[in-house]
Amino acid sequence: MITVAVLTLSDKGSKGEREDLSGLLIREMLKSIDAEVKCYEILPDEKDRIKERIIKYSNEVDLILTTGGTGLSPRDVTPEATLEVIDRQVPGIAEAMRSEGLKKTNRAMLSRAVAGVRGTTLIINLPGSPKAVKENLTVILDVLPHAIEKIKGDPSECAA
Repeated sequence: MITVAVLTLSDKGSKGEREDLSGLLIREMLKSIDAEVKCYEILPDEKDRIKERIIKYSNEVDLILTTGGTGLSPRDVTPEATLEVIDRQVPGIAEAMRSEGLKKTNRAMLSRAVAGVRGTTLIINLPGSPKAVKENLTVILDVLPHAIEKIKGDPSECAA
């Protein structure tokens, strides 16, 4: 069982002005890989609060998925918060999401999402819209169990 924290980053969502459909969708999609959401929060787009929660949850779960705050608006600070707390990046995850997104819209190149590892926890930034969450998570979902096994020290060979 993979344990997960979902952080929705949205000023409006944190004030109750917008329903968090992306967080709900993430929960549903994770069922296909035997993952359980242990922690869920909606936070405003505030870098220090995002960093604090990523640090906290990285001591409690195997996977942290953020949704929102990956665009170009001044309040979009999720990638910066993530980069400040991870130990190392996993650029292929974000590259794969952007690459697949470009098949649907040229706006995918504007995503600043990052992925990385803090301790033994994988952290991945997803976009904020439910449509984009579904498209991006679909691309990476099948590889997440293997990635988490490797992060936790699984010594088996990766070659198929």
